[in-house]
Amino acid sequence: MSEPDFQDIPAYTPTKNEEFMSEGQTKHFKSKLDAWRNQLISDAESTINHIQEDSTPVADINDRATLEEEFALELRTRDRERKLIGKIEKTLHAIELGDYGYCKTCGTEISLMRLEARPTADECIDCKTIAERKEV
Repeated sequence: MSEPDFQDIPAYTPTKNEEFMSEGQTKHFKSKLDAWRNQLISDAESTINHIQEDSTPVADINDRATLEEEFALELRTRDRERKLIGKIEKTLHAIELGDYGYCKTCGTEISLMRLEARPTADECIDCKTIAERKEV
């Protein structure tokens, strides 16, 4: 999996007394999410092309097994990324609704630092920690 383009977008630095999820912040995260989604889609297209180009019959059974294992690994990665694209789409929808940046569990603001690290976060760190403890 290639490094996502959204990491290349510098972190948002709020101005003094800037309101949480201001227009500048929402634009920043929307562009970050769009870049990430576009990178994932591009990677998926590259995988399709790679598999189509490299699917020529291989005489050696060991080489064929290696090639098939590489394809299977790529396809598993793309399947995870497909699910991530869905989560990105859901997050972009939350931005459109004005719900982005607020914890879905307790309603508090999710820190900008957390959103920079995980733009699809929908819970504050406290609620996420509690939820993860319950999973174990």
